Amino acid sequence: MRKLLAGTILSALVLGVPVPAHADAHVSIGISLPPPIVFQAPPEVVVVPDTDDVYVVPDIDVELFFWNGWWWRPWGGHWFCSRYYDRGWAFYGYVPFFYYDVDPCWRTYYRDRVWHGHRWNYVRIPHQHLRRHWQEWHRERQWEGQGPWGVHGYHPRPPEQRQDLRQQRQEQYQHRPEVRRYLQSRQPQGPPPQHGQMPLRQPRQHR
Repeated sequence: MRKLLAGTILSALVLGVPVPAHADAHVSIGISLPPPIVFQAPPEVVVVPDTDDVYVVPDIDVELFFWNGWWWRPWGGHWFCSRYYDRGWAFYGYVPFFYYDVDPCWRTYYRDRVWHGHRWNYVRIPHQHLRRHWQEWHRERQWEGQGPWGVHGYHPRPPEQRQDLRQQRQEQYQHRPEVRRYLQSRQPQGPPPQHGQMPLRQPRQHR
């Protein structure tokens, strides 16, 4: 298996395909990759309030997130991530750290332009701007300083309240397929990675 993995990595390097640093030596068997999402143009995103710079694609029916330099999507009870929004998906055997920060009603709030009773003047961010500036925006806490997040009269939740809310959502989300499957495997979740770094638990390249 190690020889096969080494050959796969070598082939990927020759072909110019990006390979995650410290690639996981395990290859997932029997897990299908998610179907492609067809875009007419690179998608625009909005940043979700009360998160650590979690971006969502609002104009599609499936969940597609951008966080920490990676695109993330749940599918078939599993999580996948990629450097690209439309290809290169790799199996990720954990629940991403950011997921419990995402309000389950964000689509309704987006549609109504209201975030918990406050007018939400969100900004639709072009894909190229996101790729070029997401690290800078994170360092400068760009979105928390704009209203914040474009939400008028709104104040960021204190860290203690955000942590309590995360714990509540961990319980609420247990019945979601992408969380239930992870809980059944009973694999520990480590601390969040630094922005731009590979997730602590490496996505496992599915063949």
